[in-house]
Formats: sequence, structure tokens, C-alpha cells
Amino acid sequence: MNVLKIATAGSVDDGKSTLIGRILYDTKSLTDDKLQEIEDKSKQRGFDYLDFSLATDGLVAEREQGITIDVAHIYFSTNTTSFIIADTPGHVEYTRNMVTGASTSQASIILIDARNGVVEQTYRHFFINNLLRVKNIVVAVNKMDLVDYSEEKFISIKNEILALAEKSDYKDQNIHFVPISALHGDNVVATSKNINWYTGKSLLDYLEAIEVSDQKTAQARFPVQTVIRPKTEEYHDYRGYAGKLYGGDLSVGDDVIILPSETSSKVKSIEFFNGSFTTAKSGSSITVTLEDDVNVSRGDMIVKNGQQPNITKQIEATICWMDKTPLQAFNKYYIKHGINDAQAKITSLTSLIHTDFSGKEENPSELTLNEIGEITLKTSKPLFVDSYQNNKSNGAFILIDAKTNNTAGVGFIK
Repeated sequence: MNVLKIATAGSVDDGKSTLIGRILYDTKSLTDDKLQEIEDKSKQRGFDYLDFSLATDGLVAEREQGITIDVAHIYFSTNTTSFIIADTPGHVEYTRNMVTGASTSQASIILIDARNGVVEQTYRHFFINNLLRVKNIVVAVNKMDLVDYSEEKFISIKNEILALAEKSDYKDQNIHFVPISALHGDNVVATSKNINWYTGKSLLDYLEAIEVSDQKTAQARFPVQTVIRPKTEEYHDYRGYAGKLYGGDLSVGDDVIILPSETSSKVKSIEFFNGSFTTAKSGSSITVTLEDDVNVSRGDMIVKNGQQPNITKQIEATICWMDKTPLQAFNKYYIKHGINDAQAKITSLTSLIHTDFSGKEENPSELTLNEIGEITLKTSKPLFVDSYQNNKSNGAFILIDAKTNNTAGVGFIK
């Protein structure tokens, strides 16, 4: 069964939580006690309908204010696909949470209130999905019942998004448009007779049709998390290297290079918790043994011969700033790249990027909370990096404030 990770995005009150609650309800994924809770609380609030947002807004503050603050992860399955949905906040001040939710997603649902059309947050969320290389976008034009299911309104919003897509890296085939009413269930799980001019699939049908093929062409990256040396007579000479494989596959017999020493060897065996296999797929947590007795330590990286990443102390990146203390040139941080960390210094703040695709402000004095810009930084030791476009897992990093230990920013290597 396919597993698809999805992020939701949209402005405040566009209906993201209600949409997810409706999907859970119509796919019979809500437990009886949760459904009873929704019914009871909807009555307490004087609603003559079920408030499906109660199915996802888990924090007390969220339920009281009727908004989403944190990223909630929701799990449900159909006959063909298991879904993990990150319900992200819509407020501008929680843009960093939206980045967090979308960073590991293979698809994104962008909700637009049919009454308001494309707004500032729509541009911002579309830009972030483009920045994070989220492959598939489904634009759900919600609350169609409040505009009398107007085809003209839907087409107007669709054309505005398509014009925006021309400025991005998306192609038409990666963006789908669905007119819906999350409250009434129109075109959410099943197509609706209320929108008889629409001949496409329901929202869920589009999601089920997405091919889960996250970076199959990326090159294998195996950062060593720990070296296994059993203290037993039976395994006296055993030396295994444990970690999680990213990017591409790794097979027994592959010629490999160990970084940073650049020594060569071959993969002797690949071991899982329950046995040995000839090939490990990307995302597998494995232990690798090598043909040669070479020096490998935690933090080293095993890659296929001829597929080495860049080994560098200078990095150019796009960064989303997540700290209340602004980012400025010459500030110092700790950089966390995979399992490696180092000291880092911002050598230049190149630009502030306008998330409406209108351009950049060159050489700004600082980046403030939730702003996105371009930087150059220098690290205290070489890191083994790829561009984010070529390898998501090895092309991203975080910056940590040394004084507060807070995550200050997340970067995407060029």
C-alpha cells in the first residue's frame, strides 16, 4: 500500500481543519467516541451542523479560538493508500510551522476561500511549496456553497493560480483544481451533484491517484550514526556501520567511498533488524559492513563511487528565518546538517525574497521572523552537501542559536 504525506495550507478560516475532519468522517476514519464528542460540542456551541474542525484542532487554545496553531498530524487509510496529513496553521505568524509541515510532504492541498479568492497567504504558501519542491499541488476552492457554486468564480481563481504557476517551477500537470464545500462534503470524498458543471475527480480521488515516487533518481547518501563493535567472541572481528539511508538505493557489491577520508571499499552486507538483504531502499534504517577494514567513524558518510557530494566549508542557501532575533550578516550559529554539526558564520545576507514572486530586495540589513532570504555562510569544518533540488535530505540544514539553543532557521542549499 502506498504511503502519501500531505500538507495543508491556506489562509485563516479557509477551512483546512474542517476539510480534514470531513475526509475522516466520510471515509469512516473517526472512532465512535470522537464522533460523539464532535456531535456534543457542536450542539453546545449552538451549531445546527457538525463542526469537523474539532477532529483535528487538538490544543485547548485551538479549540477555544477556532484556529489552528500547531502542526497536527492526522493518519487515515483508504483501500489503496495510507495518508499522513500535516494540518498547518494559516496565520502569517505561524509561517514557520507551515514550512515544518511541508518539508517532508510529497503533496500539498492549498485551500482558497471562494468568497475571498487568492490572498497574500495563498502567494506565500504557494511560494513555500515551490521552495520545498513539493511535487504535487491540489488547489481546493472551498466554501463554494457560499458563492452559489459559481463556475465563474472558480475559473477566475484557477486562472489566477495558473498565472502564478508560470513564475514558479511547477508545470500544469502537477497542479489540480477542485471546487469543494468541506462543510457539506461536496467533491471532497465523492463528486457532488450540486456542482454539475465540474467534470473532474473528487479531492480524495486526486490524492489517491498521486504516484509516490519521492526522489527515486537521487544519489545514495548513508551518514554513519554509530559504529557497532560487539564485545563477544563470536563477533570478535565484526564491524558494522548503522544509520538511515537517504536518496537512492544501496546494494551488496557496490563500490563505495567513505568521506571525508575518501578511502574506497565495497559493500559486504546489508543488515536489517530481522535479517540480511542484497539491496536497501531509500529511507531504510540499516547496518552496513564493508569488505575492507577501513577507518569509519560517526559522522562519516558512505556514498557510491562516482556519486560524491560536494565537500565544502562555504554554503550558499535559501533560508526561512524562525527566530524572534533577526538574522544579520556576520552573526554566528551552530549548523546542524544531518548528523553533523559545526560552527557557522553568516558571511553575507544576499537578499530578502518576496513570497508573492514579485522579486528580491538585494542586500537587506536583516531577516526577521518568518521572512525568507538568501545567505552565504562559512563552517568551521567541511560538510558533505548536495543541492536541495538534487537531494532533499542532504540539501537541508538548520541553524541553532548558540545562546538559547533555539532552532533559528532552516536552510535549503543551492
